[in-house]
Amino acid sequence: MNAPFDLNDYIMHHIGDSHEWHIPLFPPIHLPGFLTVHMLMLFISTIIMLMLFLVIYRKQDRVPTGITNFLEMIVEYIRDQIAIPNLGEKDGLLFTPMLCTLGFFILICNLMGLFPFFTAATSNINFTGPLAYLIFVLLVFGTLIRGGLKGMWNALVHPGLPVWMIPILLPLEIFSLFVRSAALCLRLFANMIAGHVLIASFLGLCILFPLWSVLSFPGAVIFYSMDIFVAFLQAYIFILLSAIFIGLMYHPKH
Repeated sequence: MNAPFDLNDYIMHHIGDSHEWHIPLFPPIHLPGFLTVHMLMLFISTIIMLMLFLVIYRKQDRVPTGITNFLEMIVEYIRDQIAIPNLGEKDGLLFTPMLCTLGFFILICNLMGLFPFFTAATSNINFTGPLAYLIFVLLVFGTLIRGGLKGMWNALVHPGLPVWMIPILLPLEIFSLFVRSAALCLRLFANMIAGHVLIASFLGLCILFPLWSVLSFPGAVIFYSMDIFVAFLQAYIFILLSAIFIGLMYHPKH
């Protein structure tokens, strides 16, 4: 006798991380002890990105077309509309490769969660946390390397600030460095996991209440379409805020 359908277990299976990769109509694939499903998704995302830029992308002398034109359009947008406006000409060009890598990698990870056999690694805080930590390292140690303690002081204490306010605002500015990194981590994680929970909930309701699937299934389709938009939006927001935060530390006078 089959066990009754448990909507909670169904949702947790789709958003949780485990050593078993479940593919419909196939027995579970048991992954090695050091490898989880989300880690596997990271490796697959890395392979997809490498294939996209090393194999599919074709740099030609003539006007690029197809996927090459699409990729170059996104790279130029990140460079001209995100990196340079927030970091300046020199640092903008310097950080464009990193922002492009982060943007495409996060986007691919986000979109993988929309395919039936895969899941989004960005719905795991253990993945979004290290990404945010990378930005934190650039905010703190990058500023120290570039300007030393004086550069860090200028980034945290705004010119013209009254002396008596420094003991009040300086701890807040230091705390804000942690808040900015935490915001990057939690925003990406929360938005991605929320979308998957909603989709899984509506699909689970189709199983629990088949007669009401005429309402719940269209709801799942609507949220699925919204999740596609969210996948692009969250990748964009992550690199935009990263550029803004880094620019505020490296060029506080601007």
